Parts: sequence; structure tokens; C-alpha cells
Amino acid sequence: MKVKHTLALKLTKTLAEVDTTWIQLHNSTTGNIAIHVGSPSLDEGQTKEEQTEEEQTEEQTDQISYTPLLIAASKGIVEIVDSVILVKPQGIEHVSRDEENILHVAISYRKIEIFQRIKKMKTMTRRLASRIDKKGYTILHHVADMKNYDRGPQPGPAFQLQAELKWFKRVQKIIPDHYVMHHDRTNQMTAEELFKEKHSKLLENAQKWIKETSQSCSAVAVLVATVVFAAAYTVPGGNDDTGHPVFLHSPFFLFFTIMDVLSLASSLTSVVMFLSILSSPFEYENFRISLPRKLTLGFTLLFFSVTTTMLSFAATILLIIHFKKTSWTTTVIYTAAFLPVCVFALMQFPLYKAFSSTLRALTKKILKTVLPQKFTPRYLLTTIKRKWA
Repeated sequence: MKVKHTLALKLTKTLAEVDTTWIQLHNSTTGNIAIHVGSPSLDEGQTKEEQTEEEQTEEQTDQISYTPLLIAASKGIVEIVDSVILVKPQGIEHVSRDEENILHVAISYRKIEIFQRIKKMKTMTRRLASRIDKKGYTILHHVADMKNYDRGPQPGPAFQLQAELKWFKRVQKIIPDHYVMHHDRTNQMTAEELFKEKHSKLLENAQKWIKETSQSCSAVAVLVATVVFAAAYTVPGGNDDTGHPVFLHSPFFLFFTIMDVLSLASSLTSVVMFLSILSSPFEYENFRISLPRKLTLGFTLLFFSVTTTMLSFAATILLIIHFKKTSWTTTVIYTAAFLPVCVFALMQFPLYKAFSSTLRALTKKILKTVLPQKFTPRYLLTTIKRKWA
């Protein structure tokens, strides 16, 4: 596979040097060299003549003539984009017959890597971002239009909507300010109005998903809190004649107490977070930061409460059952304690992957608030570099 990729890259560079399709595309009116992307296929047993007039019109509309550079941008193939731009830098400004440039295509297909590469070319980015296609679409309208949206890797509708809202804000930063009020020719809407209309179904799914998830997780959190609260009053081994726990001076009893308190605190806090979600307004702006952050914190605290509950269970077993400290018995107890936690973590790994960006942003905000400026990692790194210099 490595050899194939190496040869493919060499072939890409060779073809980029001899490619003239962008010249023919602008000089040709017959479309003989047009490369069609996303054309609808015929149904089984159906011929071209049997298609209705409406289907043929839709097919002609979907046949967008792209140069190899635009096709590579739509597929997110960074190597081809880099090779073509390196050989023919002027090719980055060429457009399709619908007057879509590489920035339009990358944004429409949600190709972040292509978008970031173009964004680094600051002067070129301004020119590309100010271009409007035949439909009157700015680059912000292409974010709003879900025609080429494939839902991405996000595991739930709420995180899919969050990714779309963040994508909208990211693109809005590079567009001229007055373009925000621009109306397209097809729908006569601004980009924000078009975004709300096209994403209305996704908003409904996100609202339903986050409500059901919060309700289910809050029920589990209440159950965990009930169990650990009862365990605090029925300590392992019982009490002696003076009312003190029998295993009061055992290190395992201290460990049990700490884990039980942490489990109760984290489970009740997660309940509060989930109730806060259920009482929040489910509007677009809430799905950008607030609701996903609350869900992340609530789910993390719930996972932590389950972990500490199983640890307190392991400490209880070690206190009650008196045995010689053989390796196999300890292994069995630890396995029994951590098996539910591991299964829970594996099943929810895709959800935690979606949480990662939210957790990073939240961690940075907490560190910025708590730590003074002189203790930030960037300041410390700069100080070390200066001293070494």
C-alpha cells in the first residue's frame, strides 16, 4: 500500500504538470471535457428516455463541471490540491461553470484541511471569499446549504448540529462583513436565514436526541446516587458496641469512604447538569456551546461516579472477605470491579470522541481563568526559550 501511495503521488505530480483542463473549461462551450460529479444514476431497467422531464432537469442541474483541482477539493484529497497549486499557482483562482471557486467547493463539502490551507494564503483568501456564484451564493450560503453535507463523524444529531454551527462561525470570520446581509438569487435569503431553514430537520433531531439522552442518563445517575447513599449508612462489617465501624482503622475502609463520597457527589452533580439541559431553551445558539458542554460534563461525571462506585465495591469485598493475599483472588476481585466500567467506556467511546473538542476548549478556559498569566504554558515556554537563548 505504501508503494501504491508513493506511485500515485508521483503520477499526480506528472499529471498536474500537463493538465490543461482548466483552460479548456473556460474556452469550451460544448462541455466535452467536463467532469461530472454527483450525477444521479438510472434505476435498474430504466433508460434515459424513460426518465421524466423533472428528473432530467435535476440531473442537468447536478452535473457541475469541475477541474481536477476542484474535484480534489470536493473529495478532500490534500496531496492533489498541493501538487496542482505548486505547479500552477494561478489555478487556485479558476472557477467552475457555476462560478464556484476552490473555497466554495471546500466549504460546501466541509473539507476542513483544504479550507485551512487556503486560509493561510491571506491575500488570496480575501479574493476567493468575496466571490459569489451563479446562484448568488456566498461562501456562507454554501455552509447553510446541506446539499453536499454527509453528516460527518459525529455520533449524535446534537454534535452534528454543533459542528455545523461552528463551521458557520469559522467561515463567517473570513467573509466581508457586508456579505452577511447578502440575499441569494434562488431563495432570496441571507446565509443565516438559509441556514435555519436547511437545518430545521437536524435541529428537531438534535432536540429529541439530547432530551432522551439527558433523561436516560439522569435516571442512571439517580440510581447510582441511591446506591452509594445507602452504602454510607450500611458500612462493611457493621459497627461495634460503641457504634464505631469495625474496620475503622483499615486502609481499605478509608478507601471505601473516599470512593463512596466521590461517587455520591459526582452522581448528584451529573443529575444537576442533566436537569439543567432539560430546562434549557433548545435553540440554535444553545447547541453551539452551552448544551454540548453541559452534556459533556454530565456524562463525564456519570462515568466517574460509576467508576468510583465499582472501586468502593472492590474495597468492601476486600474488607468483608478475609483471605490470604494470593494473587489470583486479588485479580478476580479487580476484574469484577472494573469489568462494568470497561464495557461502559468501550460502548460510549464514539461519544467521548465527540466530547474531546469540548473538553479541550473547557480546559483551556478553566486554566485561563484560574492560572495567572505568568503560569500559562505559552508564557513558561517563551521564558524557557529566552533563557536558553
